[in-house]
Amino acid sequence: MADTGSAEPEITRAEDLVRLEVAFDGAVNAGHIWMAFQPIVLAGDHSIFGYEALMRSRNPDLPHVGALLDAADRLERSVQLGRLARAQVATVFSKAPAERGLVFVNLHVRDLFDPTLTSPFAGLTRIARRVVLEITERTSLEGVDGIVDRVAELREIGYAIAVDDLGGGHARMGHLTPLDTDFVKLDMSLVRDVESHPVKQRLVQSVVSLCRESGVRVIGEGVETQPEADTLRDLGCDYLQGYLIARPGPPFVDPV
Repeated sequence: MADTGSAEPEITRAEDLVRLEVAFDGAVNAGHIWMAFQPIVLAGDHSIFGYEALMRSRNPDLPHVGALLDAADRLERSVQLGRLARAQVATVFSKAPAERGLVFVNLHVRDLFDPTLTSPFAGLTRIARRVVLEITERTSLEGVDGIVDRVAELREIGYAIAVDDLGGGHARMGHLTPLDTDFVKLDMSLVRDVESHPVKQRLVQSVVSLCRESGVRVIGEGVETQPEADTLRDLGCDYLQGYLIARPGPPFVDPV
């Protein structure tokens, strides 16, 4: 009798992928994927500077953004998901008044090379001067060729560039220098309880000083308390974002 010891796991994996694809298609086709917007404000007076667009899911089988992103990765449909999100952002922000400022759009490093980012027919390209492409990923930038040239091309079109989660463990600034970047976002690990940690304060101050020399603006992300906000402001952060300001929601949430 032939050995069929590996057949069951292979069948199970195939069935899992089929179920995952059905759930993913359901989320896409039923309009379960939507974009929430969280305000980013000036550190001094909390006036609106812009918003970060954040993907959300209403699908019961993929109930949160992590599940949605993982499904897209497993099914090799991350490009489709990214395009869907950017199209929704473009639809909302193309109608938004100027006082709503800029919109920060999360972009996996692979999406940097998506040709729709530079297509004149894409909605996001048409509003590029109001868009900050926020480079964020769950892996390192190591081994990604041509990223500096691609970022320069996108900036030439009108997009600004933000580096996400600075201080969070991924050496993004080893690949993109301040000269390639318009904004940096401090990782929440630096922001949390910063008023009580002198070492964090020195790190933030060093980042702010370096960025200021290069004309790069600094955003403190994940701000949850007034002492965090006050300390980041005093250390020179330009902008703040987090639950203290407002939770993400449908367009457009105003700061509290």
